[in-house]
This record gives sequence, C-alpha cells and structure tokens, in this order.
Amino acid sequence: MPVLPGAEPYRHEGGEVGVLLCHGFTGSPQSMRPWAEYLAARGLSVSLPLLPGHGTRWEDMQLTTWRDWYAEVDRALRELLDRCETVFVFGLSMGGALSLRLAAQHGDAVRGLVLVNPGNKVHGLAAHALPVARHFVRTTSGIASDIAKEGVAEIGYDRVPLHAAHSLRQFFRTVDAELPQVTQPLIVLHSPQDHVVPPADSARILSRVSSTDVQEILLEQSYHVATLDHDAERIFEESWAFVERLAPSPVDGKRSSSGG
Repeated sequence: MPVLPGAEPYRHEGGEVGVLLCHGFTGSPQSMRPWAEYLAARGLSVSLPLLPGHGTRWEDMQLTTWRDWYAEVDRALRELLDRCETVFVFGLSMGGALSLRLAAQHGDAVRGLVLVNPGNKVHGLAAHALPVARHFVRTTSGIASDIAKEGVAEIGYDRVPLHAAHSLRQFFRTVDAELPQVTQPLIVLHSPQDHVVPPADSARILSRVSSTDVQEILLEQSYHVATLDHDAERIFEESWAFVERLAPSPVDGKRSSSGG
C-alpha cells in the first residue's frame, strides 16, 4: 500500500551526533517531523523511521506486532551507531516505550533519552478483554489527533486494530519489566491534560528507571500529541539543550583522525 502523504519516513545526514526519533501507535513520522527538522537544522544526523503497518491503512497494522515495530527502530538505531559517535533516542507515546527498550537493550550506546507523553500501560477494563475480544471485533475508535491547538491534525488511523492493541499491551509489560535497566540521562515531558496516555504512565516510568540524571517537564498547554501542539517549541528547545549538554561539540561535522 502507498504511504499516506505526509507520513513518509525522514532522514538527514548531519554530523557525528545522531538522533533517532520514534513515533507513536497508529501514528506516523508526521507527528515528529517538525522536531526532526529542527534537529537537522542544527547539524545533527537524524533518523525518523516509519513503523511497520503504520502510515498506510489500519488493515496493514492488523498484521503486525510489537516485535515488528521494535525491530524497525532497532535497525535504525544500529545504522546511526555505525556512522555517528554519539546517539540519542527521542520518542512520543508508544515511541517512548520503544525508546526505553532500546536504552535497556543497548546500554551505553544510547547517550540519552527524551520522552514525550510516553506510554506504559493499556488502561481500562477493555484492556483485560483484548486477548479474547480481538478474535471477535476487529477495531475500536482511533486515538489520533489529541491536540489542543486549533487547525492542527495528526496523520494517523481513525481505527485501532485490536490484534495490534493486544500486542501493544504485551509490549508495555515487557518494557515495564526492563525499566530498571535504563540508566541513561532522561527527560520526560508530559501533558497533565492527555486524553490518550494518563500522567500515571510517566510517573511509573520515572519511578522505575535507574537513571540518576532525570528531568521532568510539564506541558501545560498541550494534549497527547504535544510535538504538534502549543508546547512543541519548548520540547524542541529542551531536547537541543539536552544534546548540547551531553554531547561535546554536537555540530562537529567530521570524526577526528583519532576517532574522538
């Protein structure tokens, strides 16, 4: 199936500092594109992949699982590590959970994490019915475009395929168990008014990671897709300051002869 206009993956060849950006469940790179372009304009190498089953039609997502989504960001991270001295991982919603697992699995290869409204659990009574309900009901209502800013829309599915939602629930459980393995510097930015992921998810993540360099920032003016909302510029600026602090000379374009 052709990719929806605007939902294409994005890549920029910059300097020796790279950033991998991970989009959310049923969403697309469009929700992260302004952030990716902001970082690219500052000389960073940027990778923003399209997760399998996303950015086309929900029927395609019905055939994928969390292992497919994670494999794609893992591949993209390895590509960045091959050509960059220092690599950060940023994520939105489920992309935050993907980022956390990359950090747990790759250790010091990931220099730091910036998470926006990261997901940690599928909430509600319906979540417990997913293992059975997915065999009888194909979809439920979509979660895209939870944005406070008028006139802004997210490119995402208007339906959530329940097989994929079941897999997401399994993935969140996997990541939750691995959170103590996350030791990297971390910023968690979350919206008090989020109609998709409650603040409890950010609190859970912050309470379980082993990171000691941690910053929590509230996004008071935004809903779930804060990267396209009123607080977007703040997210971009905070993430850039984070990179500048942790990656000496982040815009140096070439690796020195000593490899430093």
